[in-house]
Amino acid sequence: MEAAMPLKHPLALLGLLAVNAASAATLLPIQVPALEGAGGEQQFGTDATHPYRPKEAVDSPRAPVFAVDAQDPDSKPLPYYRIAPDTYFFFGNIAEVDGTNRGFNGNAGFIVTRNGVLVVDALGTPYLGRRMLAAIREVTDQPVKVLVITHAHPDHYYGASAFAELPGVKVISQAGTVDYVRSSTIQHSVAYRKAFLPAEMKDFKAVVPDTLLGGAHAKELTLRLGGKTFRVYDSGRHHSHGDLVMYQQPGNILWVSDLAFNGRVTFIGDGHLREITARQDWLLKTFPHARLMVPGHGAPQTPPFPMVAQTRRYVEQLTAKIGASLRQGVSLQDAVDRADLPEFANVPLYRLNHRNNANYVYRVLEEEQFSP
Repeated sequence: MEAAMPLKHPLALLGLLAVNAASAATLLPIQVPALEGAGGEQQFGTDATHPYRPKEAVDSPRAPVFAVDAQDPDSKPLPYYRIAPDTYFFFGNIAEVDGTNRGFNGNAGFIVTRNGVLVVDALGTPYLGRRMLAAIREVTDQPVKVLVITHAHPDHYYGASAFAELPGVKVISQAGTVDYVRSSTIQHSVAYRKAFLPAEMKDFKAVVPDTLLGGAHAKELTLRLGGKTFRVYDSGRHHSHGDLVMYQQPGNILWVSDLAFNGRVTFIGDGHLREITARQDWLLKTFPHARLMVPGHGAPQTPPFPMVAQTRRYVEQLTAKIGASLRQGVSLQDAVDRADLPEFANVPLYRLNHRNNANYVYRVLEEEQFSP
């Protein structure tokens, strides 16, 4: 695997999006295999016996803990927080998807302007996407003009059809989203969710965006909507088939999605190991005056953004530990067994993700040993 190249200067390869242009996003039905392997209860799901709602989202030491009532109509607004002027945040549970959180285990948000609304991510089911729309309607009558999908993991992407079905909505994502839609991975993922969220996933369709960044496309673009400026950047494949970062002005707000995790352990098995720290370096260098960072999981954070350092420390410690095992000739299974990181043992989702992460890192480093 090649090391990630740094992103270009913010003015290089710049596109200016006409947000009033008609949308060409398409919705594709996904044929799924037999529904198997999903139960109604997951070991690392939401424990709603101890509900918690922080009064404020920014710099909250804990994420919410709450159940989504499957009987609620999709016209009922999801709870949201105002995190800056005209800027709103959906604060998800930190847990694997289960029958309690019903797919609300990631973050999303929206920004209101005088000429329309820009939405960042769409949560984990079409039902949740429609409840996001209900919340937006509670705040403003302005139409949704743009949906930015930071990456195509289910907890950020599967609600996108609720927005793509609206007239005139531009849907923006990284070019890797198209690869994901064409892969067998999405079939198994949709099947898994349909097994225990059948109502919320009914008639699910994958959204193919009309505006792509990365690959053969521009690396970045600028959107100007209602007096606000949004700069969207291709941030490579550090976490998924393809990832984006968005910088919002005024406000100096960075929407970083899963480039940094706040209050939980990352999952890196779908991304590229060597891109993670390279993209974090680019982020901190390019936006030294950012005032707020909004992750895909956990609370928005003010400077100096310790979640970036924590995510980086986890990746570097795991890489170092697996690398030492490889140099000693330790087998994959034994290396994974020895890869415990005590600093992170009590961080949420460590037990869910860590062994998978260790397995992935071993395979990457082993491949690098034999690369020319």
